[in-house]
Amino acid sequence: MKTHTFHIPVMGIGFTIDTPLKVSHLGINSAISLVDDILLEKLRKVYCTKFEIAYNEITESIEDFRAKRITSYLNLVNQLVDKKFEDLKNNTALYSGELKQYINLLPETSTLKQQFKELFSKKLNINEVKQWIDNNLTKGSIDVNIMTKVDKENYVNKEKLPTIYNDAHAALRGYAKSKLTSSLILSAGMNPKLYSYIEEFEDFFPDENGFIKKKIVLKVSDYRSALIQGKFLAKKGIWVSEYRIESGLNCGGHAFATDGLLLGPILAQFRDNRKELVQSIHAILINSLLAKNHHIPSSPLPIKITAQGGVGNAKEHEFMLNHYQIDSIGWGTPFLLVPEATTVDNDTLNMLVKAKEQDLYLSNISPLGIPFNSLKGNTKDKEKQELIDKGRPGSSCPKKYVALNKEFTEKGICTASRQYQHLKINQLNKENLSLEQYQLAYSKITEKSCTCVGLGTSALLANGVNTKIEGIGVSICPGPNMAYFSKTMSLKEIIDHIYGETDLTTKNRPNIFIKELTIYINYLKNILKEGDKTTDKKQKKYTLMFINNLKEGINYYRDLFQNSSITFKENTESLLQDLTKNEHLLDLLVKQSTTLKSN
Repeated sequence: MKTHTFHIPVMGIGFTIDTPLKVSHLGINSAISLVDDILLEKLRKVYCTKFEIAYNEITESIEDFRAKRITSYLNLVNQLVDKKFEDLKNNTALYSGELKQYINLLPETSTLKQQFKELFSKKLNINEVKQWIDNNLTKGSIDVNIMTKVDKENYVNKEKLPTIYNDAHAALRGYAKSKLTSSLILSAGMNPKLYSYIEEFEDFFPDENGFIKKKIVLKVSDYRSALIQGKFLAKKGIWVSEYRIESGLNCGGHAFATDGLLLGPILAQFRDNRKELVQSIHAILINSLLAKNHHIPSSPLPIKITAQGGVGNAKEHEFMLNHYQIDSIGWGTPFLLVPEATTVDNDTLNMLVKAKEQDLYLSNISPLGIPFNSLKGNTKDKEKQELIDKGRPGSSCPKKYVALNKEFTEKGICTASRQYQHLKINQLNKENLSLEQYQLAYSKITEKSCTCVGLGTSALLANGVNTKIEGIGVSICPGPNMAYFSKTMSLKEIIDHIYGETDLTTKNRPNIFIKELTIYINYLKNILKEGDKTTDKKQKKYTLMFINNLKEGINYYRDLFQNSSITFKENTESLLQDLTKNEHLLDLLVKQSTTLKSN
């Protein structure tokens, strides 16, 4: 029986690092980032001290320390969540404390909630009630997230270690060896070597009953990508249990823009092809499991289709669930304002509360070279600017998780590091550029920010942990939706908002589909601006495809708004006006662009 119809996605490196400890015993699914083993080790010490559990430090001198740190942290979280959940179920006072909170957080339409109320109305004895609780209440899944491309090679005494000691590989091994029964969320695209490494661990394969202890979740931005990756893993005998569709641009953190494909049409394609997706991948899986002499499921294993990015009210939540047959909706950005669920230091929290549309922007600060949703004025960017003003741009790079660039060195370095920026600026100084060209190129080099430190520092500050190595600068990565939530919220308040018991958004909040379209058109402006500087035929072909996909998306939404009368009845006219306004803007951009005039 489903507990909730929402989940809390991974946010940054540290903002959901201990979220399962706060919400899992209440039946809410959430995810921990496995990027930063140093941060995980520091937090393990914090929680071992808090709960009087013996702590033995895992230092870098220990073989395979990264994987072992991750395993130890996840096992600790699992242990603490299990204890909280058992205490909740075994409370002798029954309907009080956290059990009451668990039930009260459920929507009024929840079958679980209705059954529980019926039990108490019948005045059953305590053993019967406890039996029902044991049979029906479940803890939220303690999921983990690995960015597949953040897979830095590692060295010992200048000797490169085997691939299995790369960062993402070690993180996978750390999770695989943990006691968790949950899901591994793979994001940021396909890494064939990493995907193949999953085969090495039994927990990812179905048992004789079709049960998978550690499931695979793919975060994808379109159907084609899901199909390709799902089939690739099936050939390894690995079943993808969930396809998590995220809006390309209307999301938090890194933004993986689609080719102009909008969320509504993408979700419709998943809905309409769900059966085909399952059957085509199941056939490949069976052949692979036969060859490996593994257990063969008697029927196709279940899959979930989930979505996230920009959902902001109960109407949108319900519409996505029903119209697109979605199994769960991810609510990320608003939960940054919920201290009961996420870990954000007070100064950053206050900045988020005050953030307006103009404060939230799609930046180029990520060393990964991927657009990154950020907040203007964050303390990590201020710290970065101070170094630029001193004539010493770049980070000292204390953690090196995204030290992936090999432009100047055999061993990867980070584009946000002082070392890289020094080398790149020296190269720039040798070019005969005009002052304007030089300043533009210089800014592109120095705008990169040390996000692998900045996205974890908040968790250290919030827990009173020394940040001498990291500094106090915090990077924060809310989605555009943050502009429409303007206060800190309790867990009860945000969940009541999700389920329509209250409305916490500001009055000026646009429809999710309109907002995403607007962001994509702004993104297109930059594509056209860059395109105007080149005669690259491939780039022009891509731009035309992007525009055509946007136009098809607009036509799709026009039909949706006109025909989904129940959901959009109250404001169909204004939605259609917004759509037409964006369509005219798109046409104007195309007309004015020199990029497309030769086509």
